[in-house]
Amino acid sequence: MSSTVWPVLHYDDPGAAVRFLVEAAGFAASVVVHDEVGDVVHAELTRDGGTVLLGGTKHDDGVHAGLHAGAVYVACRSDADVDAVHRRAADAGGTVVQAPHPASFAASSPTRACTVADPEGNLWTFATYPGGG
Repeated sequence: MSSTVWPVLHYDDPGAAVRFLVEAAGFAASVVVHDEVGDVVHAELTRDGGTVLLGGTKHDDGVHAGLHAGAVYVACRSDADVDAVHRRAADAGGTVVQAPHPASFAASSPTRACTVADPEGNLWTFATYPGGG
């Protein structure tokens, strides 16, 4: 079953956010909608069965108007995946908030995690904790 919870983030430059997340975090752009001047107004990015929605702050006619900074957790399949995202995110202009490190979420077994901020300040934590469910 695919994810039924889709985080929504808005960016001043959603096109740059799409490029960053595809390049750095391994997302695939499954839907990208542009306005009449070519700016991204809506994007759906997927990764390992999860989806995140991106919009632009200049389009302020919807219920998400004014939404800007946020945080997203992305479950990774392996320690190597966490390390690879960290390297790519740093190379793509993301700010490393926490380099890959051992962590403990809930009462889980040892987890590897890193957190990066994208160029507009949204926090992205990538870790091997698969969730309690």
